[in-house]
Amino acid sequence: MPLLRLLFLLLACSCLPAMAEDYQLASPDGKLNVTISTSPALRWSIDYDQTKVILPSQITLEAFAGKKDVTFGRAVQVVSASRTSVDTSFPTPFYRKASVRNQYNQLTLVCKGGFNVEFRAYGQAAAYRIVSAHKKPLTIVDEQAEFVFADNYDAFIPYVNDNRGGERYTFSFESFYDEAPLSAMYADSLAISPLAVSLPRGRKAVVLDAGVENYPGMFLVKGPGNSLRSEFAPCPTAWEIGGHDRLNLVPTERAGYIAKIDARQALPWRVVAVSRHDGDLLNNDIAQQLAPACRIPDTSWIRPGKVAWDWWNNLNLTGVDFRAGMNTDTYKYYIDFAAKNHLEYIIIDEGWSGKESLTEDLSPDIQLDELLQYGRERGVGIILWSSWRNAIKNMEHDFAHYARMGVKGFKVDFFDRDDQLVIRSCYELAACAARHHLLLDLHGLKPFGIQRAYPNIVNFEGVKGLENNKWEPRTGDGPLHDFPRYDVTASYLRMFCGPMDYTPGAMNNATRDCYFGNNNHPMSQGTRVHQMAMYALFEAPLQMLADSPTSYMQNQECTDFIAQVPTTFDETVVLGGKMGEYVSLARRKGKAWYISALTNWRPRDLTIDLSKLNDSHISTAEIFSDGVNADKDAKDYKKTVRSVKPTDTLEVHLAPGGGWTAIVK
Repeated sequence: MPLLRLLFLLLACSCLPAMAEDYQLASPDGKLNVTISTSPALRWSIDYDQTKVILPSQITLEAFAGKKDVTFGRAVQVVSASRTSVDTSFPTPFYRKASVRNQYNQLTLVCKGGFNVEFRAYGQAAAYRIVSAHKKPLTIVDEQAEFVFADNYDAFIPYVNDNRGGERYTFSFESFYDEAPLSAMYADSLAISPLAVSLPRGRKAVVLDAGVENYPGMFLVKGPGNSLRSEFAPCPTAWEIGGHDRLNLVPTERAGYIAKIDARQALPWRVVAVSRHDGDLLNNDIAQQLAPACRIPDTSWIRPGKVAWDWWNNLNLTGVDFRAGMNTDTYKYYIDFAAKNHLEYIIIDEGWSGKESLTEDLSPDIQLDELLQYGRERGVGIILWSSWRNAIKNMEHDFAHYARMGVKGFKVDFFDRDDQLVIRSCYELAACAARHHLLLDLHGLKPFGIQRAYPNIVNFEGVKGLENNKWEPRTGDGPLHDFPRYDVTASYLRMFCGPMDYTPGAMNNATRDCYFGNNNHPMSQGTRVHQMAMYALFEAPLQMLADSPTSYMQNQECTDFIAQVPTTFDETVVLGGKMGEYVSLARRKGKAWYISALTNWRPRDLTIDLSKLNDSHISTAEIFSDGVNADKDAKDYKKTVRSVKPTDTLEVHLAPGGGWTAIVK
């Protein structure tokens, strides 16, 4: 009898009754609770510390195996349910902290019909994914992820716009945020994730996908009532060269399905992150926790760093005795500038190669061999630009060729899609680049988890970065779009899913009334220190200096500060913030802290509490703050070096569109 009783207790702990229709899953701290119902359909709901995050929301999948239709989620029969608890950590040497704790509770439902569902509850996020148990590949016709909210809450919505070639799903993933109630969402428009919904008591819910592989990324659309629903780009079956300057592959036909998946493949995670305070979002690791583990056995060759960039500043050099442009003399000058300022790389952007090849029709004005040798002698690597469609033509050959020459990586541009074909291509590119010890900076795409699997992907664009200031139109009293507000929104949302190649560093800075777009001599909205503060604030293992060497040398004091800021960190501490209003945080590398604060066009006063750093060794601070006249001349700043104590509070004033930044040791 004791043995039978023991066996019964063991079974009861590991396997819930198959007849159960409702399951509860709590986070390790007990504050976040997930309820899963299986009748009459599969639904999940989330509560966080007495706040309803999402109401019961349906999970469905339509597929076919061969000629047989397969439907999951409408009449679910659970065969078994098992629970696990995990509390581990993993190293993250190319991130905003040195390691990530991975603590969660998981419920796995094994269901009839060949599918399992895994639910996870973290301290500030819940997620699920469907896993195929089929022994053969499946064709996924559609997957429906639903997110039903309790009321008509306000949301931060990044709509798809500026489609390439007019194709619905071909887009650069660069969007401003429309701030509107859920009911006011445009019913015919796609939104990209992460998307934020404002909950009661000052809390936020952030909806996104994570761990995407061999599957399309998730768009969001307006659903019935106060809900969001997923939409996925169908697989392309035909395409043509088109889009901006004929750099894209624009689908002309799409199939009646979204993916063909492998046997026993797990689909991506559908995630709802929750914050008690907006600042919690700045240090939430869920995108890392749900990403595939690193697939590069030896990452010692991956070298993060900063790069002098040519395109934004239009190769504007003055005081030189050669004609500035895309030529060998100009890039030698960039290399000299990078070496003098201890920058790891320069980039040679579009124009060094032909329109249709990476090895043919090369520019006769750029002697790449000579530049690579010149850079090696000075400790500066070279990164080359490529369109995605050119990069994939002869990928193995071209990557091997340029790696042998000594090129350090590629900025691959104009993906502008995340259907299954493109996602699969990204993994192939990353693996090929890793074999040849090449870094990748992916543009026209946002992070989706691959950066943990392949940390040689050191950045993504998918952000309304500084480049957009080159052509920003002006209305009667100022710029059409509010970039300072975008900067203190994207910090919480776009950066939530991974690094972003915002390309900061403008030295020509403008107040709202003085700003205008100028492609050849661009400027930024907001103050000089607003730009400088981005270097510690914006996550970017490969971080650009967007302005020209001339401008940086004319402002060497600011350049010296920027050059000191690392691009990866050991620890992050949030000091305060409110989405769309301001942000303040500190990042540590070794024994130094790099602190930044940004505001929108509203001037504000903040208190920087050094005791939050919990560091008894700090004693000095090098501070850059907005000058007393920065509201008139946005270039005005003040540098201060002062003694500090670990318990000090620093009173900070931010001008309109302003910033504040410091190195504290």
